[in-house]
Amino acid sequence: MRPGAPPTIKAALLAGFGLTFGIWLFAGVYFSQRVADVERRAAAINLRYVQAQDHLATVRAQILRGSVFVRDALLDSGSANVSHYRQRLDETYRAIDRNLADYEPVLDSAVERQRLARLRTEINDFRDTLKQVIASDPLRWQTDAATLLHNRIVPKRELALRMSEDMQALNRSAFVQQQTAMADVYGLTQRHVWQTLGVALLASLGIAVFATLYAGRLEDRIRRQQAIDERNTRDLQHLSAKLINAQEDERRTIARELHDEVGQLLTTIKVELAIAGRSVEAAGGSACPLESARSLTDGAIQTVRDLSRLLHPSLLDDLGLPAAVDSYLKGFGQRHGIEVALLQDRMEDRLTPETEASAYRIVQEGLTNVARHARATTCRVYLQRLARTVLVTIEDDGVGFDPGNVRRTGEARGLGLVGIRERAAQLRGTVRLESAPGRGTRLTVELPARERTRAEPDETIDELIERTADDAELEAARG
Repeated sequence: MRPGAPPTIKAALLAGFGLTFGIWLFAGVYFSQRVADVERRAAAINLRYVQAQDHLATVRAQILRGSVFVRDALLDSGSANVSHYRQRLDETYRAIDRNLADYEPVLDSAVERQRLARLRTEINDFRDTLKQVIASDPLRWQTDAATLLHNRIVPKRELALRMSEDMQALNRSAFVQQQTAMADVYGLTQRHVWQTLGVALLASLGIAVFATLYAGRLEDRIRRQQAIDERNTRDLQHLSAKLINAQEDERRTIARELHDEVGQLLTTIKVELAIAGRSVEAAGGSACPLESARSLTDGAIQTVRDLSRLLHPSLLDDLGLPAAVDSYLKGFGQRHGIEVALLQDRMEDRLTPETEASAYRIVQEGLTNVARHARATTCRVYLQRLARTVLVTIEDDGVGFDPGNVRRTGEARGLGLVGIRERAAQLRGTVRLESAPGRGTRLTVELPARERTRAEPDETIDELIERTADDAELEAARG
């Protein structure tokens, strides 16, 4: 694409699809991130709640276990086991301290912190009470055990357990609040996702509409440009046809001038030389110098006639395409040492002058390519009349070439083919080239076969009469 040129349809569609894909990709990433964030928050809340409940349950169990140890110590009258029960009690409260240290509130609110501090206070009071009971006189345990249990240990234990239950209840309440909040977050996220998807859908539709409209504009522009190109092509073909017709007219004019003016002057000179020679002979002189001049004049006349035929063969106008091609083939074979043959089928009816001139020039250009590039020994030209077309086929047994890359075989061949295609296109004909290295070449040109109507005058009949008269006069001069 040229700098500053508008984007092509492909570029517009690719841009539209790219933007649409980007929008949906962004919507998908946004949706995934929001869902993942909500799931992470929910998982974190669930984990904190479970861990908090586990720690509180462990604390409750350890409180009950500590009270059991003290009870066992009070019921055991042997003072030797006091140190054992004290050690077990210390292990129990170390476990309680670890669980309280690892405890993480679900919401981490001020109420939770206050209750956690109060639970620690109650547990410490309960632990102090147990230690005081264990530190009392073991001899009094047997009589005061019930009193100690009911008056000092059980109230403290119940208070600590009640605080633990309050903490668990608070955690459950906080968990329910968090679940409600997460449900709200899920709802909000869902609304955001639907909003994002709606925006993405609207943007995609907008991009699709814009890309479609832009592509339509480009298509309209391309159609207009194609119409302009077709019109320019028709104008160029029309101009080419005019140039070819002008060229043919100019060649015909030059051929006429050569034949009528130069040819007649040379014929007159030859007649004057013949008269002068007879006068010299009658006076008893030698006419040899004049005979040499007459020979030169004959050569000049023949050269003029050859040039006239090459520029525009009179046979093409007088006798038609087959006769003109046959005459050209005879001269071509003599000049280039190639065996040539003309085959014709149903070519009795005359064609329009344009068709005959184009077919003749196509044969000329085709044979020129054969002479320059084919290195052929034989060449055949077919003229075949079909129902509505005429086929001009040129075959040779030369070296051949690759039709896909004409330039590799030489520039002249390429120019010749261009001229052939131009002449065929002028008449809306077709050109088919068949060749292969080492297998010769076949050129087939199909042209519309429009017959010459009777209303068309024979433009060269007067020239034929004049040339007949000139030839008769020339023969008379020779005699």
